Amino acid sequence: MPTHPPANHPPIGEVDGKREHIEAMFDAIAPRYDLLNRILSLGIDQYWRHRAIDLLRPERVTRLMDMATGTADLAIMAEEELHPRQVVGVDISAEMLRFGQKKLDRRGLGPRIQLVQGDAADLPFPDNAFDAALVAFGVRNFENLDAGLSDMHRTLRPGGVLVVLEFSQPRGALMAPLYDWYSRNVLPRIGGTLSPDAGAYQYLPDSVAAFPDGPDFLDRLHGTGYTDLLWEPLTFGIASLYRGRVPYAA
Repeated sequence: MPTHPPANHPPIGEVDGKREHIEAMFDAIAPRYDLLNRILSLGIDQYWRHRAIDLLRPERVTRLMDMATGTADLAIMAEEELHPRQVVGVDISAEMLRFGQKKLDRRGLGPRIQLVQGDAADLPFPDNAFDAALVAFGVRNFENLDAGLSDMHRTLRPGGVLVVLEFSQPRGALMAPLYDWYSRNVLPRIGGTLSPDAGAYQYLPDSVAAFPDGPDFLDRLHGTGYTDLLWEPLTFGIASLYRGRVPYAA
């Protein structure tokens, strides 16, 4: 049952109207988003992104979508490591995309990576448009998780791969309470100090706690048509990697 937190951050879980709250939140935190990611994760988030890209190395990826691209960190990393012919980063936040475009322009990557404003549940691309899709720390923000997974499935060719990197709940007897204490006490304080929207960093642990991680997320992938499923916990289960594949026609 979704909860309804204070108005300074989005509702938790899959709630009608959540998309507009998410868009406004990320527009507000865009100027400090990269800095806060590095500080709050102690830099481990970059390692996690590399691990997500590693899952695509065995694949034939010439057309790649990075959903919830934010400021395009993962899109840039994927372009530099996988060298696909086309990379398209998609996000609902115009401000995040604006900062991402500045990053692309500084690196001279503008011609090779296209940024598009859009929603995972209603992507502006034809069927079978991509060989692979990445989502880093974005699926728990979807207003309708199954709709987002389904429309990404539609845009992937048969045999195409979806790789999802998302925060998860550590399950160890030591790490679970330590992570809970950090996420409830330290993370919102640092986020509130460095960001104009303190509520965003209370939303983060609340949304992680409500997200169907681990085997439950594999069930959601299976229910939306993906096969060849994989779940790999990272860093004591603080984050998780998931893979699903669009099956070939029988």
